[in-house]
Amino acid sequence: MKEEYRKRRGRLMKSISGGTAVFRSSPVAIMHNDVEYPYRQDSDFFYLTGCKEPEAVAVIAPHHDQHQFVLFVQPKNPDQEIWTGDRPGIEQAREDYGADEVFLTTQIDEKLPKYLEDADRIYYHFGRDRVFNEKMLGLWQLQINEYPKRGEGPIAIQDSGTILHPLRMVKSRAETDLMRTAIAISIEAHRQVQKIVRPGCYEYEIQAEIESVFRRNGADGPAYPTIVASGPKSCILHYTENDRKLCDNELLLIDAGCSYDYYPADITRTIPVNGTFTPEQKAIYEIVLEAQKQAIAEIRPHNTYQQASETSVRVITEGLLDLGLLSGNVEELITQEKYKPFFMHRLGHWIGLDVHDVGFYKQGEAPQQFQPGNLLTVEPGIYIGPHTQPAEGQPAIEEKWRGIGIRIEDDVLVTAKGTEVLTAALPKSIKEIEQGSRK
Repeated sequence: MKEEYRKRRGRLMKSISGGTAVFRSSPVAIMHNDVEYPYRQDSDFFYLTGCKEPEAVAVIAPHHDQHQFVLFVQPKNPDQEIWTGDRPGIEQAREDYGADEVFLTTQIDEKLPKYLEDADRIYYHFGRDRVFNEKMLGLWQLQINEYPKRGEGPIAIQDSGTILHPLRMVKSRAETDLMRTAIAISIEAHRQVQKIVRPGCYEYEIQAEIESVFRRNGADGPAYPTIVASGPKSCILHYTENDRKLCDNELLLIDAGCSYDYYPADITRTIPVNGTFTPEQKAIYEIVLEAQKQAIAEIRPHNTYQQASETSVRVITEGLLDLGLLSGNVEELITQEKYKPFFMHRLGHWIGLDVHDVGFYKQGEAPQQFQPGNLLTVEPGIYIGPHTQPAEGQPAIEEKWRGIGIRIEDDVLVTAKGTEVLTAALPKSIKEIEQGSRK
């Protein structure tokens, strides 16, 4: 992977030309008192370096005559390393990450300005590390103060995401291979729990089985909090309590994916607890599945996210109209967003190093066009909770529809010829789900 990171830095260098980009690793996050969360590196930092060390700084300076890639790492500290693990130190960091030069973080104030003073612009994202944010502002101010004397130097500071994130939107072969592994493990977990779902078991039992499959197969763990939502809880989009008993004639919505070497899967399937959909559940499920299929068909180079999203909205609106859950003219229902009490979220999102990955959906007023290497989720849904209220002027909701929450989510790669549904191996048709539950 060292060559992969080098290529990524090379693409960034071409984009920033005479500028200098500075990236700060994620701070350690505290769960409670002095107990830390498991450490997870900042995605931009990891994308460019592969380095998982906290409190590090990466500098990309293509204009520098010797050091285009510089790292600042923590000093070796045997006493501290007993508690938190080995630190690479200067020599090991140079070897592991291919930096042209490595300094200690204690040298930032002395060394970093040398890589800023000849730049025409500084690229830096003001993230969660407020102390380092202030440091960068101070260093920039020093350069501004020197500008009248030198007549050169960075007079502007720009968010690094505006340059790096369009690059991250196009996934390399190495990235998609890691995501294929995460997806394969996640599909195995979904298949495994579908065998044990039954009335009387608890949501947390399903969650435990899913996450044990993740870990047994070498995944980092869940890519996001696992959602196991039964009955009316399936209508809560980010439900994570997972403590309810599964009941007969209800649905179970499972939104779960693992992370593998920082790359995630994101998959949702909705299945009947007893193995058979009721007529009402089946009717809603068929609308959601058709909305997803037609949206995926719109995903190809030069088409836009907006086109795919509008397609799913139309299918869902027409389906709800046919069932009597909406009334009126389709075009007016869409324009007035009368479908939103039932389908209130977007069609999906970019996925990559971050589950909800970086990237634009619009450039000004122009929708972002798909290009080969884009990777996104497609996850339409319909949710009719116990307290769902219809839009103004729309029919009252009959009780038979209450408690039905359905989402179907796949991970889709844009290719030169169209799309590849990376999660296609996990069944989602009604026939396949019902047959699978009887085995």
